[in-house]
Amino acid sequence: MGLARNSTTSWATLAARAPSATAWARRRFRPWVLASAIAPLCLAVGIGWAAGALAAAPAAPLVADQNPVAVGAPGTLIQSKPDFGAPLGAAAYRILYRSTGLDGQPIEVSGMVVVPAGPPPPGGRLIVAWAHPTTGVVERCAPSQARIRFQMISGLRDMVAHGYVVAATDYPGLGTAGPHPYLVGVSEGRAVLDSVRAARALPGVGAGARFAVWGHSQGGQAALFTGLLAKSYAPDLQLVGVAAAAPATELATLMQAEINTFAGRNLTGMTLWSWARVYGAPIDKVVEPSAMPTVDRLAKECIESIFDIMARQRTSRPLDKAFLSVPDVAETEPWASLLARNTPGVLSADIPVFLAQGTKDQIVLPEVTRDYMRRLCMSGSAVELDVMAGVGHGFIAAKSAKAAVSWISDRFAGLPAPSDCQSLKAAAEGSRA
Repeated sequence: MGLARNSTTSWATLAARAPSATAWARRRFRPWVLASAIAPLCLAVGIGWAAGALAAAPAAPLVADQNPVAVGAPGTLIQSKPDFGAPLGAAAYRILYRSTGLDGQPIEVSGMVVVPAGPPPPGGRLIVAWAHPTTGVVERCAPSQARIRFQMISGLRDMVAHGYVVAATDYPGLGTAGPHPYLVGVSEGRAVLDSVRAARALPGVGAGARFAVWGHSQGGQAALFTGLLAKSYAPDLQLVGVAAAAPATELATLMQAEINTFAGRNLTGMTLWSWARVYGAPIDKVVEPSAMPTVDRLAKECIESIFDIMARQRTSRPLDKAFLSVPDVAETEPWASLLARNTPGVLSADIPVFLAQGTKDQIVLPEVTRDYMRRLCMSGSAVELDVMAGVGHGFIAAKSAKAAVSWISDRFAGLPAPSDCQSLKAAAEGSRA
């Protein structure tokens, strides 16, 4: 199996690093109080400021002139604007591009593109598509508008150092008209693929058709759906591999596992709120009437920094007393079918996969990721699993980014993809002996 690593990170250090920290918050909250208060949801979502880089200024949303979205194929670049703060002297752009909505109609999606300094190499630059973890479900929660937008891309510095163009979609409904189809795999996958097309269309980028995708949590699910959709939706692109840290795979299992925790109620509430609007699913059949005002308030809050999570904890307190009106949403229609629809299946066997999983992850459970790996192995995929001892959900992307980028580099180089499938099989046989 992949190399296990021990890792510890001081919550006091993280609090000190947070670029959006305000003076009143630092005075009022001691580090150990802060840790106990917000640790559960920090472990449920990826907090980009853990990388410790300086923050950029917050960005206003891009607005298209008139209605150009109906013109051009998916991936058409609608608008671009230079941005500042990328590492290693890289150029950065905030972009607006065309994608395809769930109804098959053209939509606008926003995002970012980071381009290494210097001229493109012969044959064109290689592209890594970054798929971000949970940031919220309403328009203003777009990562490309965040103060710490560059730090929110795990492994960005390494990717730029390798000379890769990084395309980072916001997903539909984040930065553009909502609602955001949260954990809706087809929506995410199309947005990722079209971000690669849009990056290639930027003048002077000089990117070729070869790309890899790398994502965390919600973005891990997006990365897997990118792999599922690539050949049919974007035959003009060449996917060399899929890398995912703690991907949301078996949604029904993941939703039920943490439903009685602060983090679990937050993530379930966002899912139900989004799907009620995206699919028209009856949220009133599964959520107590007294809980709906709290769910609505949580849906309007974004997750960018440690202090956003503190605010969500206060907002969500009423859900401790009343939340769901059914024992298990995953056994209630149409929610059960929707969860199954957005649970990623196995990829084509010719697409190699890198998975990273922390042993202390209480949101995406290690056994869920191993089960998904087992399914991939049985279908013939080459799968590398990087197990990181002592690492929880919120930090797995940051901790595994170097290994992920190295794995991606080998895929671009055309090296044979390593696989831990035989080790997994041997471990399973040993447990039965």
